[in-house]
Amino acid sequence: MKGDYQDLVDEISALLGAPATLENRDFRLIAFGAHDSDDDLAMDPVRTRSILTRQSTAAVRSWFEGFGIARATGPVRIPAAPDAGVFRGRICLPVRYRGIVQGYVWLLDQEPGKPGPEPAALDAAMEVAQRIGVLLAEEAKAGADLSREFLAVLTAARGWQQDMAVAALRVALGPGGDGLHAAVCVAPWPGEAPASVPGAAAVCVVPRRGGGEPGGGAGPGAAAGAGAEPSGEPALAVLLRLRSTDALAPALAAVARLLPRAAESTGPGGKGGGTGGGSGATSTAAATAHRVTAGVGDPVRGLADLPAAWEQAVAAARAAAAQPRFGPVAQWSGIGPYRLLATLAADPVDDPAARTLLTPANRELARTAEVFLDCAGQAGRAAAALGIHRQTLYYRLARVEQLTGLDLDEGEDRLLLHMALKTSRLA
Repeated sequence: MKGDYQDLVDEISALLGAPATLENRDFRLIAFGAHDSDDDLAMDPVRTRSILTRQSTAAVRSWFEGFGIARATGPVRIPAAPDAGVFRGRICLPVRYRGIVQGYVWLLDQEPGKPGPEPAALDAAMEVAQRIGVLLAEEAKAGADLSREFLAVLTAARGWQQDMAVAALRVALGPGGDGLHAAVCVAPWPGEAPASVPGAAAVCVVPRRGGGEPGGGAGPGAAAGAGAEPSGEPALAVLLRLRSTDALAPALAAVARLLPRAAESTGPGGKGGGTGGGSGATSTAAATAHRVTAGVGDPVRGLADLPAAWEQAVAAARAAAAQPRFGPVAQWSGIGPYRLLATLAADPVDDPAARTLLTPANRELARTAEVFLDCAGQAGRAAAALGIHRQTLYYRLARVEQLTGLDLDEGEDRLLLHMALKTSRLA
């Protein structure tokens, strides 16, 4: 499908004698034509960021939409605006299907005083844009058609029900069902599933059920029917196609592009995506600020292991929310002990030994104990990490032992406390 879009964009570029770019209706880049001009104004900040980051800011999107492109049925000319980072004017060709806008083709307009494209050329380009609209609509429909089957796999009870759901999804995907895939969880996810996600075979929104797990009961992969009624916020599930097991970069890039949208929608005063801008750092900061995280499971071939891959994705997303060091997008293979802890802990920790230590009044003592255990019980390292004197560390650890009744010289007591402290982050 990607090649089809690129061919059509190149066709428009040839018709109008200018490099074209194609974005979907959420202003996310799909394809762009070759650019071999020496004109520095041709690659203005908006166009450069659109190509490099493959997405846009809400401000840029709002600025372009102010020219009525979402309602237009024909080419729209947009003048240059250096203050907005648009050094050259644009020609926007709305991509529609049955009256519904599916995306936009963008071209650089000629400089003032120079003749632009002939009306006949623009008409021919609009015909190509209509063909693009058909493809975008079919792709969105295909993903939407599979949402029910995909959701059934993720929420079915283990056993024959899950086996039947996997078989139904395999039939719906056709030959592509035997390929390589990665399961992705983005949480929390506001509203409906996006119309399209690049590289996705299926997309759906999974209700968040009892225990804080998307689609599960007491933990990742628990039967949906056994869980409580949906509570909290839902998660977005994405089934991404992969070319090889060591080529996760496209999957991670696709996931990263989803985070700003979720963060803007869940955050205060948030707005939707935008054309041509938005730095990756800003997107990451927004996602982190609003605690929108994503998890990516290990690649799987075929669909038999998809439920397990979804459990991994959910666990990785939870780990990313618990530990900022994992970043807003965490891979199952990189979350260390949280691979086990996220599977075990769906409810708040209530171990008698750690109950008092985990109260707000003892937050500093809990942090001290966690850092000490993270440092493998090495007092010097722990004191340096905490920025305190070693004697202060010993005093705090003695208080921890008094509150918990545990002996931090005993390996099993250390293990119990370490697990309780780490698990509490996931609750």
